[in-house]
Amino acid sequence: MSDLYARRREALRTQLRERGLDALLVVDLLNIRYLTGFTGSNAALAVHAADSPGDEKHTIFCTDGRYLTQVEHEVPDLERIIDRASAIALVNKLAAHKTKHRRTGYESHHVTVEALDGLADAAAGIELIRAPSMIEKLRIIKDDTEVEALRMACAAADRALADLMAHGGLRPGRSEREVARELEDRMLENGAEKPAFETIVAAGANSAIPHHRPTESVLQHGDFVKMDFGALVDGYHSDMTRTVVLGEPADWQKEIYDLVAASQAAGRAALKIGADVKDVDAASRDVIERAGRGKEFLHGLGHGVGLQIHEAPNLSKAGEGTLSAGMAVTVEPGVYLAGKGGVRIEDTLVVREAGPELLTLTTKQLMVV
Repeated sequence: MSDLYARRREALRTQLRERGLDALLVVDLLNIRYLTGFTGSNAALAVHAADSPGDEKHTIFCTDGRYLTQVEHEVPDLERIIDRASAIALVNKLAAHKTKHRRTGYESHHVTVEALDGLADAAAGIELIRAPSMIEKLRIIKDDTEVEALRMACAAADRALADLMAHGGLRPGRSEREVARELEDRMLENGAEKPAFETIVAAGANSAIPHHRPTESVLQHGDFVKMDFGALVDGYHSDMTRTVVLGEPADWQKEIYDLVAASQAAGRAALKIGADVKDVDAASRDVIERAGRGKEFLHGLGHGVGLQIHEAPNLSKAGEGTLSAGMAVTVEPGVYLAGKGGVRIEDTLVVREAGPELLTLTTKQLMVV
């Protein structure tokens, strides 16, 4: 794994050289994990632009004494210093060799005003330069290791739903909270470290609320039950939504389910390399708008997923950029009839040359329980 993290750091160095930066101070823990594999709760990393894989003598990692043993296993290939005030300790170290670090970038989107004052005091002779989102730009394209973690996270969620249904976990008389707890427990049983986010279970009229939080509301015969859930595996998040019916569906339920399914299929088909993210959203949204229900599609089509449950790219009317091979995204259109019920169908997929790779494999046919 050390080679994997070294390659990622080298990709970052390419960006540093292009921007004329001598080094980058990394303080966001997810970005540090991406670049080093470290999973603790306090750290900072200084990546030097002049280093290279196998010769990273100026790239330094810092954490505190709680992780003294852990860091030996997780970050064996970098110089390590131990200090509770990790970011300031690294800036002090850089300032001691200021001729090599005159232009040092920092993650301005993660550093508070208060913290910046402390860094500036330590940075005698160093110019601290705002350098936001440099690592996030690398993270938007998933490598094979990341895709495999996403695949395992999706599989844990798929199996959890299958187990829930096979053991009668979806039935009238249970509360939304009971179903959500069981679904989360079953994800853990199937390999998840924990749920990727707070599980949504929304029954009956509550299914028309896009981000409803489970309550003691009881599932009833004839209800739509919308379940939005995911698993966390090796730090990577899966995201899936399925909507089922308890008992024979009414005509209106079949109508909106079929509509959302068609919209979701159109969105998946639009996941092509080079496609504008706005056009992907439009491909799905147009299906619902042509049916006269555009105002009942209340959110964007989807989002990137990885070390965070929501990350770039943003598939929506307000999104920017185009798709590239290796991007992991969700496609999740919905139609919500206030006071009555709603449907959302969501998958996690990876953009590929030959077409999107589907990671969430549970059927999208309307399931009648």
